[in-house]
Amino acid sequence: MINNTAFKLILVFMVIIIMAGFFCGCQPKVREKITRFNSLKKLKPNTYPVFTDSLGFKDSSVLTDSLDFQDLVDSIDYSLVYFKRIPLERKFQYGKDAYTAAHMIESLETIKAFLLKNPSANELDEFIRSLFVVYEAAGNEDGDVLFTGYFEPTYEGSLEKKDDYPFCLYSRPKDLLEIDLSAFSDKYKGHKRLVARVNDSTKKVVPYYSRAQINSLKGFDVESEPIVWLKSRVDRFFLEIQGSGRIDLGQGDMVRVHYACSNGNAYKSIGRYLIEKNEILKENMSMQAIRTWLEQHPKRMDEVLHENKSFVFFQREEGGPYGSLGVDVTALRSIATDSSLFPKGALCFARAQLPDKTNFNLVKDGPVKNRPVKDWKKASFFVLNQDTGGAIKGPARADIFCGNGSYAEFTAGHMNVYGKLFFLVLKPGNS
Repeated sequence: MINNTAFKLILVFMVIIIMAGFFCGCQPKVREKITRFNSLKKLKPNTYPVFTDSLGFKDSSVLTDSLDFQDLVDSIDYSLVYFKRIPLERKFQYGKDAYTAAHMIESLETIKAFLLKNPSANELDEFIRSLFVVYEAAGNEDGDVLFTGYFEPTYEGSLEKKDDYPFCLYSRPKDLLEIDLSAFSDKYKGHKRLVARVNDSTKKVVPYYSRAQINSLKGFDVESEPIVWLKSRVDRFFLEIQGSGRIDLGQGDMVRVHYACSNGNAYKSIGRYLIEKNEILKENMSMQAIRTWLEQHPKRMDEVLHENKSFVFFQREEGGPYGSLGVDVTALRSIATDSSLFPKGALCFARAQLPDKTNFNLVKDGPVKNRPVKDWKKASFFVLNQDTGGAIKGPARADIFCGNGSYAEFTAGHMNVYGKLFFLVLKPGNS
């Protein structure tokens, strides 16, 4: 029987061997490696976006942002909660510049105080141009950012396994290990943590089970305590994609579940897989189209779902939904980006497209789909960078939290638009 000291030595040795192969193996050549230092481009004031552009609104006094500014103030407050609970000297990278958490607090409090004065569009534009530094996200080769959406769904569930509720929503497994490589060497600082387990027979550290393995394991609910049981396997998959949701237990009882951790396996889009297999045309791709296809092809569900080896575990919590900062996310005010590239909690300005909420009609089978994405209205609005996601990688991706309900589901399910993303921060010495 192996003792604790020997086991720890084996664990350390295996981690070093695994990472040596990971970092020293052959890597494909890239045109330019995007890092925190070049993910944002500092703009000159004469190249700032037009913050006063009312984008077709008849009343010229309407703010650039057509949404409720109280929601923006609330979202700013949530970012302030995050910044005020971390060390004030912690630095946040904006391209080649860095700002402390204390400065981030000052920056958000400054814009919040001004918004509470209910400024005109021109006053807001002048305020930003005089007091704020603006950075543009590097984006793709054309400088564009792909905006997608996510929302908080509601699915039927049960606290107990039943014939009509056979699909388990799992909590964090007892045997799941998260290994912080920086604890072994400074050269691993900034690298993603390994998610692993210890093989019972060999006592070696190995990658955690994939989606296919989890689905095939008998008695996995012993390692991972069930939170709730769902009617549909498709519901469970989409709940993983969204990261949080509400489970309707019936008779007015509702529980909220939130992302706890993942199995560490790479995320792969099943939408892209279905396009590659010519099962769904690219121009028809949406979350709703994927759901319909899966429900119509139950015998191919393993084939398609197992393409995405990533598997999400949940926890039951009150309130929320919460982003990766541990604070509430706000509908159309919170975005998810690559946390390795962009400053957390930051104030941003987005130019994208959104469906018209005022003319959003419902029919028995759901939202009217008579306005394709290409006809959505142009929109420019302020958001806070408060979340991240397994599929949101690189300088050209942003995911907008759309809220809950029919409009949110429709918007999140169909959003796949290119736009621009800017990060704003108070000029030093301008409090």
